[in-house]
Amino acid sequence: MTQQIEYLEMRGITKRFPGVLSNNNVSIQIKSGEILALLGENGAGKTTLMNTLYGLYQPDGGEICINGQPVKIESPRQAIELGIGMVHQHFMLVPTLTVSENIALGLPSGKGPFLDLKTVAAKIRDISAAYGLSVNPDAYVWQLSVGEQQRVEIIKALYRGARLLILDEPTAVLTPQEAEELVALLRNMANQGRAVIIISHKLSEVMAISDNVTVLRDGKLVATVKTSSTNPKELAQMMVGREMKVLLRDALSGCGDTLLSIKDLEVAGDKGTPALKGISLTVAAGEIVGIAGVSGNGQKELAEAIGGLRKVEKGNISLCNRDITNLAPRKMIEQGLGYIPEDRLHVGTIGAFSIWENLILKDHHCSPFSRFCFLHNKTIQTRSAELVKAYGVKTPHLNTPTGRLSGGNIQRLILAREITRAPKVLIAAYPTRGLDIGATEYVHSMLLKAREQGMGVVVISEDLEEIQKLSDRVAVFYDGHIMDILPAEQANEQRLGMLMAGMKEQAV
Repeated sequence: MTQQIEYLEMRGITKRFPGVLSNNNVSIQIKSGEILALLGENGAGKTTLMNTLYGLYQPDGGEICINGQPVKIESPRQAIELGIGMVHQHFMLVPTLTVSENIALGLPSGKGPFLDLKTVAAKIRDISAAYGLSVNPDAYVWQLSVGEQQRVEIIKALYRGARLLILDEPTAVLTPQEAEELVALLRNMANQGRAVIIISHKLSEVMAISDNVTVLRDGKLVATVKTSSTNPKELAQMMVGREMKVLLRDALSGCGDTLLSIKDLEVAGDKGTPALKGISLTVAAGEIVGIAGVSGNGQKELAEAIGGLRKVEKGNISLCNRDITNLAPRKMIEQGLGYIPEDRLHVGTIGAFSIWENLILKDHHCSPFSRFCFLHNKTIQTRSAELVKAYGVKTPHLNTPTGRLSGGNIQRLILAREITRAPKVLIAAYPTRGLDIGATEYVHSMLLKAREQGMGVVVISEDLEEIQKLSDRVAVFYDGHIMDILPAEQANEQRLGMLMAGMKEQAV
């Protein structure tokens, strides 16, 4: 049985990795019924600190106290027994198992050696009803949207009786509506006496939900302040150590040649039902086309169909006047397509590969990186070092496994690989999902730079502010259809919101 956590304190936590001091004498405090926001750029040490609290890492210095008593947390199992649950940014789920099976993993069954999935499913439904986290216990995880998978992770922590819940970028994978529901859920949990620690890069969200904010920078504690006594501008400056730039998108002087043409595209979703229902879209040189819509309305399938990762049932896709419909991804790359996928960790990179290996993934067989099947290591290392420096990837060395990097640094690595290949068209699916304000600013600047270089850019995002900031035109998706395509000056939040809800007549 989990214990009540009235007060938790991490005192002087220090954690080192080879070549990196991830946490340097960091202290935080939280009481029952409070929500603490942990802010900082990617790589600032936020997740490392929480992984230490959850027992995934052991601190090199400092101590953890619960209700004034020092505790040693050597594993997640011990953390759970102490009433600490964690929902990770990258999901810890088995895709081929059902929701019930995932939640039952590692737990004793009421039927001894036999699984009691009916009881598990019933409890899942109770938790879902209590907190408004609608999930089908019998669905396979691979069939669920990213937002639904996030809900499964939260239910898993609640199922195990978490009294202190840690959430690492929880709303980064949720729609605006789902994010609002989660904020209400977390506030409800705090009102019922639970403690919540939330890692977030969304300053407006932090201001709306948290009681206190702790800011980390380069592994050190910058400050802990009451949310009511600070503001977003002050927090942003504490996070990055400088004033934020205001990015301005130049007005579109005129479209270049059409680079990407999509006509009457029909694509099936993971469950075999239609995901795209005859959509048509064009992208010109030097133009950013934003794709807006609530998650699950065909955006993911569009990106995968263009990238060669999903079969096109009907219609065609042309790149620079060449039909690339259902070509293998390598053929599409050779035709001039760049692709920043939604899942940067599992699709965009190979976590076990080093920095330099991921940087040459698409060109390892080409000159100057290889000749006659032999890699030119000196050329590769020199080029990789140049890209790491130019794109600000924080890493101890080029041989570091990419999976050890923070989300923001992995995204910088992907940008370095994709943009420097000078593709004709760049598809960017949720390019800033889970990134802090500093990393988001950088990604936006690089996408605008790609536009200036004459690339055609497609940005898929659920963040309306991002869509409005970057796009020259906005295509709004609903139920596999394009509701409308608006020029930037007409794409206000109210109109976009109505179109995203499927209300075309009222939006006009």
